[in-house]
Amino acid sequence: MTNVKESANFIWSIADLLRGDYKQSDYGKVILPFTVLRRLDCVLEHTKANVLKKYDQVKNMNIQNLDPILNKEAGYNFHNRSNFNFDKLIADPNNLASNLRNYINGFSQEAREIIEEFNFDVQITILDDNNLLFMVLKRFQEVDLHPEKVSSLEMGYMFEELIRKFAEISNDTAGEHFTPREVIKLMVNLLFMNDRDILTKKGVVKTIFDCCAGTGGMLSVAEEYLNELNPDARLQVFGQELNSESYAICKSDMLIKGQKASNIEKGNSLKPKNSAKQKGDQFRNQKFDYLITNPPFGVKWGKVAKEVQEEHDDLGHGGRFGPGLPSKSDGSFLFLMNLLSKMKPEGSRLAIVLNGSPLFSGSPSSKKNESSIRQWIIENDLLEAVIALPDQLFYNTGISTYIWLLSNHKEPERRGKVQLINAVGFYEKMSKSLGNKRKEISDSQIEQLTQVYGNFDESEFCKVFDNKDFGYHKVTVERPLKKSGKIVQDKNGKPKPDSSLRDTENIPLKEDIQEYMKREVLPHVPDAWIDESKTKTGYEINFTKYFYEYKPLRSLEEIRSDILALEDETDNMVKQVIS
Repeated sequence: MTNVKESANFIWSIADLLRGDYKQSDYGKVILPFTVLRRLDCVLEHTKANVLKKYDQVKNMNIQNLDPILNKEAGYNFHNRSNFNFDKLIADPNNLASNLRNYINGFSQEAREIIEEFNFDVQITILDDNNLLFMVLKRFQEVDLHPEKVSSLEMGYMFEELIRKFAEISNDTAGEHFTPREVIKLMVNLLFMNDRDILTKKGVVKTIFDCCAGTGGMLSVAEEYLNELNPDARLQVFGQELNSESYAICKSDMLIKGQKASNIEKGNSLKPKNSAKQKGDQFRNQKFDYLITNPPFGVKWGKVAKEVQEEHDDLGHGGRFGPGLPSKSDGSFLFLMNLLSKMKPEGSRLAIVLNGSPLFSGSPSSKKNESSIRQWIIENDLLEAVIALPDQLFYNTGISTYIWLLSNHKEPERRGKVQLINAVGFYEKMSKSLGNKRKEISDSQIEQLTQVYGNFDESEFCKVFDNKDFGYHKVTVERPLKKSGKIVQDKNGKPKPDSSLRDTENIPLKEDIQEYMKREVLPHVPDAWIDESKTKTGYEINFTKYFYEYKPLRSLEEIRSDILALEDETDNMVKQVIS
């Protein structure tokens, strides 16, 4: 990875040229599109002469679309038919702006649209007006981003490191657009684990979708994994991304790797429909073999609340959000339900990173909320496993996170079961932190966790539960209203409840409600009863409870000894100061 670090640091240093003429928060508007352009230039370097020669032969042949012919000559799904490249651009500094525009216009349509996504033409004008264009272009011409020097995976790291740095200096949400590679590797391992027999067959073609694709890291790692497992297999990748820069980077990466770049769409995955201002879900009626994502943690969805609520009310389970709607302060479950709606009826697998909130937030009520979403997922036997990850794994937050694995075609031994894996201790401390990221999971730990999942045996790190173990009845316990020591009755002669004494109890689904009352409630309040009309069913996954380890309290003697030792240490320090 030395080349990656050297190249990333070099590219980062180019931003110093912009100081004074650009706000720090706008550095990325120049550096990111130039990095993409330089990458495309290096990729096409060896075949550029062949493309120009072919273009001269066919340009006057009245062929409607030259792109397929020239793409074939280039050896990629894109080409550049301009006479310029980075070397020739810096050779003519007096006409640099017009030549650079000519160079960009020489790209085939899809590649050109990627550059346009950065609104790069505006930056060319600003750089040219401030006499910066030549200096910036010259510095980029000095960095070698040829695939022989920097692989696609390494290029992904580089883009993500640049985005993280730009996000930090602009006080943006650093790391919002990507997920640490070791977390993705673990997710992909778990996602493909039970399908290895299928994936090793000759000529197999599978599809994978990420509704929060970012720069395409998850899709790239999944594709790389399958290529290693079976070079004859093909993984068709699909993704949607809202952020313009991340979308453009993701699309350019797919273009270079020979994937169908048109499978990457821009828009808000949660919006049901396209509007004049913004595209919505672009994969409305499509189904995929695998689904994977890391949605933004705690994302507020108030901006699309009206449309999401309408889909929930009008379409119910015929739409994406039939099971319920989470709090507007955290849309994690919306992304999950969006992916669940894109599972193939014959069987799909899904991996998603979530914070702790979806495990327990929301209480059973008449209004469908997080609890009803969990209930729908678990009662439909979709939840396969939940893995608790170490904290401080992500660049933008130190909070605890969880991988949820879901399947609508579970292995026989997993049916009616949910596996919980406690991986909070599976990490190594980083020698240098990156934002909030201070820990990482090693390759050997990824392998160990994959085995824990695959073995499906209870251990120190793994517990297996029945689906019903997470369910409970939320019952309303009433006590009689009394006046002057006498019970007040209604017209039917039944005791009236005293609302000030009303309480609720959560009783496990596997337990008989009356037996629970006899044991836990009536010995303390013998006049209590349950109002059955108010009983609701809820589900939650109390991860901490299932893996709680009792630690005995320290003895008084041990505590006293520590205090005396501290006092002695303090006395010695005081004596040293005085003397």
